[in-house]
Amino acid sequence: MDLKIAVIGGDGIGPEVTAESVKVLESVGRRFGHTFTWKTGQMGGCAIDKYGTPLPDETIDMILGCDAILFGAVGGPKWDDPRAKTHPEDGILRIRKELGLFANVRPIKVYPDLMDSSPLRRERLEGVDMVIVRELTGGLYFGRPKRRWENARGRRAVDTLSYTEKEIERVVRVGFDMARSRRNKLTSVDKANVLESGRLWREIATELHDEYRDVELTHLLVDNAAMQLITNPAQFDVIVTENTFGDILSDEASVLAGSMGMLPSASLTSPPPKKGTRRRRSGKPSLYEPIHGSAPDIAGQGVANPVASLLSSAMMLRWSFGLHKEADAIEKGVDAVMSEGFRTRDIAGEGDKCIGTVQFGDMVAGAVAG
Repeated sequence: MDLKIAVIGGDGIGPEVTAESVKVLESVGRRFGHTFTWKTGQMGGCAIDKYGTPLPDETIDMILGCDAILFGAVGGPKWDDPRAKTHPEDGILRIRKELGLFANVRPIKVYPDLMDSSPLRRERLEGVDMVIVRELTGGLYFGRPKRRWENARGRRAVDTLSYTEKEIERVVRVGFDMARSRRNKLTSVDKANVLESGRLWREIATELHDEYRDVELTHLLVDNAAMQLITNPAQFDVIVTENTFGDILSDEASVLAGSMGMLPSASLTSPPPKKGTRRRRSGKPSLYEPIHGSAPDIAGQGVANPVASLLSSAMMLRWSFGLHKEADAIEKGVDAVMSEGFRTRDIAGEGDKCIGTVQFGDMVAGAVAG
């Protein structure tokens, strides 16, 4: 299979971790007989510096000619001025709208060998294996009006939380389908006691449940969900929620795994294929990225954790191309390196073998090659 992949490293450690994913994917290609064609583009602060915009049109054009996107991270102190006309993150928002990336899927799995890296006690981490499905193109981040102004009374700003029935239904349906392929438990998170959008969300989730009676549906208010993620995380199978809540809850859940450097994600243009089926490549490409940021404080030091990017590339193989054996090979390669006690600095404990970004990628690529 000839696979055309857009590689957008972005800022900070983004280019470092995506380079390791490219290396490991090349190892996959040699083992399983696939050819990768790599197309590179810029997005984020680096694009602002060069083009004056966080997402140049040429990057969009390049992406639209590819089958999937492997992305790093954007942002950094250099571009943090709130008075600036544009910010690196604007590129992310635009690409979500341009491609219709409506569902962000974030698996949270706790590795037994890394339980001591989490701030939570071991007994609270036993059995934690969940997926958070976050709606990605609606809500506060995209609602209108969105503006800031000043009058005689001082400065003001407004953001609008808006959802349509269609936007809610399609992402909640992804949650139900994903729960069906796992342990048949779906938790829908909203703020129905205060927000009209939350009441609509709960109403639509309840109506859809009639089509998924084999799935256990639970509703949680977002503040309770935030507490339950820490006090009893093993209860969750699949969580589905709106844009802002999903952003916050998935970052909160990252501490369960010990480091944000361990967690991958996929932003999808269409629901993931059913287990055992191969997706036909058509339409706009989905995007795969680690959930961590650009980490400018460690950029260029060769110490960034590439695991989240490597696991994101495995998700890409599985969900964009239906290449399940190939995805398994990457995940097993990461497991093999971890089981031998090798760690990057962010997750290294006493007695672990601390290695750098490139060395970790080399070892996983070697494990994939067999």
